[in-house]
Amino acid sequence: MEIDRRRNIVEAAEKSFSLFGYKATTMDQIAKLANVGKGTIYTFFKNKEELLQFIMEELIKEMKTAAEETYDKNISFHKFVHRAIYKMLEYRMEHQLAIKLFEEGKFGTPEVVEALKYFEDAIVNYISHIIQEAINKGFIHPCDPKITAYIILKMYVALIFDWEKNNPSLSKEEIADLMNLYIFKGLAVS
Repeated sequence: MEIDRRRNIVEAAEKSFSLFGYKATTMDQIAKLANVGKGTIYTFFKNKEELLQFIMEELIKEMKTAAEETYDKNISFHKFVHRAIYKMLEYRMEHQLAIKLFEEGKFGTPEVVEALKYFEDAIVNYISHIIQEAINKGFIHPCDPKITAYIILKMYVALIFDWEKNNPSLSKEEIADLMNLYIFKGLAVS
């Protein structure tokens, strides 16, 4: 019963954050959507910020799982990285809460900016881990995995989100080709 109420609260918060944004969401709205008293929320989460943090952690876990499902031992390192990152960003594009938070983050709401930083750090750390494994196996030249992961992520974001603001969208294959040209050929051990 407790787990169900907690799950209802989390789902209600996700829905409210997705519809109204973090800043405009109140604990009263969440309680109403979850069909619980406001005090019940506080038995699970001390405030709205902690609730957002919990939701972001769950979102990141789901995103990593989606990325890991793209693993195939028969593909090259750069194809796996492309699949994994693209899947993570695709997940971000399709998840209504992430879309709303990224919109709201542009306005500088401190809690949202912090949640988005946490989100980006999780992606960079995930990619960094993949890069370190590739270095250890001799698939790519030694480099700083975290900086390289950051550059890869930013390039994907630029090609997927920023480019299409003023240009036709690039296909998954076009992005893979560009990443191969600009990043992976430079990292590959010959």
